[in-house]
Amino acid sequence: MMNKGKLIGIGVGPGDPELLTVKAVKALENVQVICAPKSSEKKPSVALSIVQEILDGRNDEFAVLEPLFPMIEDKDELELYWADAAELMINELEGGRDVSFITLGDPSIYSTFSYVARIINGNGYSVEIIPGITSFTGCAASAGITLGEKDEIILVVPKVDQRLEEILGHADTAVIMKTSRHSEMLEEIIETDPRDKKIISVQNCGMDDEEIFDGFAKKGKYLSTTIVKFNDPEGK
Repeated sequence: MMNKGKLIGIGVGPGDPELLTVKAVKALENVQVICAPKSSEKKPSVALSIVQEILDGRNDEFAVLEPLFPMIEDKDELELYWADAAELMINELEGGRDVSFITLGDPSIYSTFSYVARIINGNGYSVEIIPGITSFTGCAASAGITLGEKDEIILVVPKVDQRLEEILGHADTAVIMKTSRHSEMLEEIIETDPRDKKIISVQNCGMDDEEIFDGFAKKGKYLSTTIVKFNDPEGK
């Protein structure tokens, strides 16, 4: 009886290929199938572009799957795309081939990997996770700042909404992801906090067109993160 393949979620980091872990590189050099979802039929997978040099260096055969994961809010419709992607991968796993699902940042933090992994694991297949450098630690490194010291509380939120205002007062550092679409709302919420603060925004962290802003980023790019450090007189 043929052994089933294993699904491997690989975090490829925020954008710089040199930030890939050694374990991630080894897996990408040997896995039989790479799954690289993309947000649009007309746009290439960003995660795939990060690992492309590694794949180009292989001298064996492997397959690349590029299922569509559109940026839409309708959960019912999204579940159809997740199910289609899971079916593609299950076909490979059933044939005894391991599949690496590559994702920006880390697979365990706000990643679409979690949705398909749940489906695949529920169908009896093994799932492994190889962690990656998160976008917000990459942003902090690019900006030359620390996120937390001693017993400071770091708050990480996936987007700007009312919940941020409700819990912001408990944070010494706030990391807000995907801020380009709600920059005005973010400014209003942050300005209501009376504490001294340092604000840094990073767009397309680790990529060739990376930009770092003092304050709020005004230009709308999807991969935008804002870091707010409260009561930081030394600006570190």
